[in-house]
Amino acid sequence: MPEFNRLTAKIKQREFKLNALLEITKAINANLPVEELLKEYESVLRNDLNIEKLVLYTRGEQWTCLWKYGVSDVVLEQISDEAFFQRDSISFVQGREESFDMVIPVQQDGRPIAYLLVGDAGEQEVRMSPVVKHMRFIETLTNVLVVAIENRKLALERLRQERVKKELELAAEMQAILLPQELPKTKEFEVGAFYKAHQQVGGDYYDFLELNDEEVMFCMADVSGKGVSAAFLMANFQAYLRSIFSYKKASLKEIVLELNDRVMISAMGEKYITLFLATYNKKTRILNYINCGHNPPVLADPSGYTQLLKHGCIGLGMFEEIPKIDQGLVHLQENSVVVCYTDGLVEVENSVSQEFGIEQLEQLVLAGKNDSISALNRSLVDAVNDFKGDMPYIDDLAILSCRFF
Repeated sequence: MPEFNRLTAKIKQREFKLNALLEITKAINANLPVEELLKEYESVLRNDLNIEKLVLYTRGEQWTCLWKYGVSDVVLEQISDEAFFQRDSISFVQGREESFDMVIPVQQDGRPIAYLLVGDAGEQEVRMSPVVKHMRFIETLTNVLVVAIENRKLALERLRQERVKKELELAAEMQAILLPQELPKTKEFEVGAFYKAHQQVGGDYYDFLELNDEEVMFCMADVSGKGVSAAFLMANFQAYLRSIFSYKKASLKEIVLELNDRVMISAMGEKYITLFLATYNKKTRILNYINCGHNPPVLADPSGYTQLLKHGCIGLGMFEEIPKIDQGLVHLQENSVVVCYTDGLVEVENSVSQEFGIEQLEQLVLAGKNDSISALNRSLVDAVNDFKGDMPYIDDLAILSCRFF
């Protein structure tokens, strides 16, 4: 009879364990919240198997306590060193000692994704520990639960990445529309550009507009930061910049002040825009410009002289009121070349952390001052690529070059 009773008890216990696994699996398939899954898990271990204390750690940037019961509040919430778990018995000494009988790793694809610390509170009793008695089942149940939670996190991350990908594709399409599709080549000027985003989309912007029979406007701008938010701010900025030049006759200083107000409203102080903004009069050959904290364009004339177009003010959106604006004025000789660029060109580094730099850019502009604009831009890009070698680009890169015949 005792043997029969033991056999009956063993069969009931196996049925219970199978049912427990089935219930957890059903809860997982029903997509119940993680907290409800963990409560069901605790109920099985605590109420049915008499596991008196437990701490479950899962992997993130650090090992983080996902669930615990039967332990003091001083159990460590985060652990940075995986070697912490490589012991058969774990003790936390923080306020008071909390010791555990066993450490059970949970693995996926050969790597630990969780560690379960379990123990008995009534260790003075002479009996087989429930931890030892049910260890294989505890390991199986924990593995099912943790792998399900991990897979759910991965699925959510894939969905998030898909949304980000769609947003980036939309922003990239929008940005491609914003940049000029064709740049002019006439008897009065030749214009060419190059653009490479550091990410799928970026915050660099250039433009060239013929305002009337006598004047043209060109600009180069760069939003602080990268990615979708920078692209959307730049889209807003481009629309407003073009609208100002289309609906009103204003000085460059007045335009810069309006643009600063607009950037403050759009970015709410979280981002700013550097801008080089210029107008050129074909008859007088006068170039008026304001450099709003941007990398100074290089002006090269046929005699071999270069200068940097630095006059201006602080970046747009840095302060509600721009304290001072200094407007630049230059008379351009025939065949003068102006090269505008963003910091992704001059700040790119080689393998020994040297920057490409403005001096090297000036030398290249001088060397190519008689080339076609497209050839000049290609030589600049080739020089940067040769300089950086296998090092990555660290920012968006944009070039707008203009020759004034």
